[in-house]
Amino acid sequence: MLDHIEPGTSVIVPLAAGEPIGVVDEIEAAGDHLSGVTIHQMHALVDRPSMTGAFAGNLEHVSYFLSHVTRPHFHTGTLDLVPCHFSEVPHLLERLSGPKLVVAAVSPPDQHGYVSLGTNADYTASFIGTIPFFVESNARMPRTFGRNQLHLSQLAGWCETDRPLPAIPPPEPDEVARAIGALVAERVPDGATVQAGIGQVPNAALEALSDHRDLGVHTELLADGLVRLIEAGVVTGIHKQRRPSKVVTTFCLGTQAVYDFIDENPIVELLPVDVVADPRFIGDDRRFVSINTTTEIDLLGQCASETIAGRMWSGSGGQADFARGAMYSENGQGFVAMPSTARGGSVSRITAQLSRGSVVTTIKNTIDQVVTEWGVAELRGRSIRYRARALIDIAHPDFRDQLEREALELGLL
Repeated sequence: MLDHIEPGTSVIVPLAAGEPIGVVDEIEAAGDHLSGVTIHQMHALVDRPSMTGAFAGNLEHVSYFLSHVTRPHFHTGTLDLVPCHFSEVPHLLERLSGPKLVVAAVSPPDQHGYVSLGTNADYTASFIGTIPFFVESNARMPRTFGRNQLHLSQLAGWCETDRPLPAIPPPEPDEVARAIGALVAERVPDGATVQAGIGQVPNAALEALSDHRDLGVHTELLADGLVRLIEAGVVTGIHKQRRPSKVVTTFCLGTQAVYDFIDENPIVELLPVDVVADPRFIGDDRRFVSINTTTEIDLLGQCASETIAGRMWSGSGGQADFARGAMYSENGQGFVAMPSTARGGSVSRITAQLSRGSVVTTIKNTIDQVVTEWGVAELRGRSIRYRARALIDIAHPDFRDQLEREALELGLL
């Protein structure tokens, strides 16, 4: 496999469960003997020496979305982060100079000699046929459908393993999250097409959709909450304009129940992220509903979803892509849902101005509906004064007077 890595090679690795752990282990074992090689990856789940600067100048790691693994290394300065929309990652990787190699985990070959990228399509599927692939066939990787298959004849090389996939249980929603989820769900019509992000609040919203009918799914992440809705018969996709009756996603991550569900399941289509998260593609479906969360929002409606207390925490991911897609959709809705406070109620997530160092993920012109346990602020097309008042009204009561004073000082009321 190392014969395919020249000096200056960009090694492109799928995110999360799509990482070929044994292959990357082998690359790192030769780290001291490589030259100018860089691993490019979103949301890594495996902690590695290349992230710590152990092979500086020889083998380095660049992230496109921080995880619990890569976050501390970014903060210590041993790996770098590229700001990006998820939909644009294939284009950014394509522009990299020098040789490129995709290494990926795949399902075992089928009777026709095809492997699939299993839990993933993400940015790697965009390079099928244009960049060499070296793959690790994992006996436990589900075989999936969509645009994520390769024939053995297309591969630069392959090896085999039998390794469990990462099991990521969904966070259990608390009482506040369930209150927020209920407010979101009551605004979602039957027949809508749904995207849901990660966390307690999106999961609570999905739980609250259990009595809906004929929902569709078009999402960046397929996890346990959506799988439960599909298995319960809530999701049929019959009203989707794009890929009707199909569950469209670009990667899957969750418990073993998710991996069992997608294995050999033709209802699930994994497509490249530059298709799935393209706002123009998303907007083709009527009544598209995007459900995401944020860490902080100011009184203009700017959402800082990738920083906490001014420090980088994750990345943009597909939040802005799907919020924009919901704007393009006929009768679409974009929800940003969050508890009104953080740190045990000591900090308001709704602030007059974003905290120092925070970065905007979803801009004020795109924001639609903001939801806390105290209500819903409908902001799309609304004036600055209306927005400020609406957001103060759904802030925690302990912070409303302070927010009003600050809003007056800033000329927002």
